[in-house]
Amino acid sequence: MSNVQGIAASSGIAIAKVYQLASPDLSFEKVSIDNPDVEIERLDKALEISKQELEKIKAHTKENIGDEHAEIFSAHLLVLSDPELINPIKDKIKAENVIAETALEETANMFIDMFKNMDNAYMRERAADIHDVTKRVMAHLLGVTFPDPALINEEVIVIANDLTPSDTAQLNRDFVKGFATDIGGRTSHSAIMARSLEIPAVVGTKEITASVKKDDTIIVDGNAGIVIINPSEEEIAEYRKKQEAFAEMKQEWAKLKDEPTFSEDGEQVELAANIGTPDDVEGVLANGGEGIGLYRTEFLYMGKSQLPTEEEQFTAYKSVLEQMEGKPVVVRTLDIGGDKELNYLDLPEELNPFLGFRAIRFCLENENVFRPQLRALLRASVYGNLKIMFPMIATLEEFRKAKAILMDEKESLLKEGFEVSNDIEVGIMVEIPSTAVIAKQFAKEVDFFSIGTNDLIQYTMAADRMNEQVSYLYQPYNPAILNLIHTVIEAAHSEDKWVGMCGEMAGDSIAIPILLGLGLDEFSMSATSILPARTQLRKLSKEKMVAYKDKILSMGTAEEVVEFIKEKTE
Repeated sequence: MSNVQGIAASSGIAIAKVYQLASPDLSFEKVSIDNPDVEIERLDKALEISKQELEKIKAHTKENIGDEHAEIFSAHLLVLSDPELINPIKDKIKAENVIAETALEETANMFIDMFKNMDNAYMRERAADIHDVTKRVMAHLLGVTFPDPALINEEVIVIANDLTPSDTAQLNRDFVKGFATDIGGRTSHSAIMARSLEIPAVVGTKEITASVKKDDTIIVDGNAGIVIINPSEEEIAEYRKKQEAFAEMKQEWAKLKDEPTFSEDGEQVELAANIGTPDDVEGVLANGGEGIGLYRTEFLYMGKSQLPTEEEQFTAYKSVLEQMEGKPVVVRTLDIGGDKELNYLDLPEELNPFLGFRAIRFCLENENVFRPQLRALLRASVYGNLKIMFPMIATLEEFRKAKAILMDEKESLLKEGFEVSNDIEVGIMVEIPSTAVIAKQFAKEVDFFSIGTNDLIQYTMAADRMNEQVSYLYQPYNPAILNLIHTVIEAAHSEDKWVGMCGEMAGDSIAIPILLGLGLDEFSMSATSILPARTQLRKLSKEKMVAYKDKILSMGTAEEVVEFIKEKTE
């Protein structure tokens, strides 16, 4: 028996035999050829089969996990159709008289190395996409069976160096009881999808593939971030009890589905959910969401060949508002750029797109894209409780300009005879440190703030959260972050405005007591985190947490904060 420590990525406990999801042998002999046309035909056939497979995986993902995750495969399909990748492969076959395998490998590796060495997460993720997709094409060229997790038909725990999005999307919850990987973090694709599937997962172990062999029995503790290899009978019995306790806890959580969210001493907060598509609303309501704190509208724009029309957007927004039946829905206007690109828009190439021409900066310069979205939102406003939020706001001038365009479109719609609600709150994302610092000035003009901690943390700490070498600096509990959050909340409350949070931190069990004490009004998280958060909040005294506030804010390190919170709440 041995233990491997990793990152707790998805809660729950799994006990089963190991299923090693190993990459197939894609080695081949490099030989010259006489007929390039035959090789190009082989390549086209492998590309077509790969596209058909990815279409099936996309449909399976959409049905079982939701549109937002299915969009990953839209990106993969675009890679397979990208002339920037495919044409150089064919050109190499013709110019160098090499087999399709050689041309594919060398061209793909060139792009992968180029993207992998760039200093931002978006480009590194593109490298992973190219690697995932071209491996599939290579397998078909070689006639090798590509791993198909969908064919697993017995209870197992999947072990892999990493799980690609296509691997994770095919996992069948009836048989795959959990997974563990060498690499990855809480914000990786596989971790997010595991939480959606409610499969226990531990990632970033660094050594799990080297530590286990076929038919080993293992325990994945997704609550503690531990993998136990070949546990004793006593340990299995102990973890069976933990499994039962966790299942009972989930039943207790379910009882709170239709309950409001109060602290132990009767202070009310709102628990909302983050969504990407209208289909996600079902999960929000099933998990007792009191609203939607972040509707990521960019998924309406992705996986398409052109911009969505005003009518398409109106239909989507109307659907969400109607389904929520008067509960608040905070819609974030288009946040494109950074880690989200649209092939059909001629966006400039940037050395650091996360700090570049993205979100509100793009929208203010491209009113032909921005105005139809605002018109669609305004038209939909009469169908529910709509709140509009502008992302990546750095200056008051940006907010004023964005709001002026919104008001201009409202006036136009009224003149055209459309109904528009008069109760739409207009707020901003706080994800740039400068905005947090002068939150007092913003609070006089906005209706609300929503703190986007995923970006706020990486911008404040100057550390890319997807870069494993500096991931230790992605510290939600760092006093610098907590003081910025406190500044924003105090500024808003001084003007009788409310503050939400829509980053990963809002559903974090260590952060929740701190945020309660800092006075956060709305916590927005993945839908599956809502009931555990409601249960936790009912056991916390806001008065006590407020009393700890000054001490927490004066601490020097994130470790001190975590230790203090655990001591006071466990």
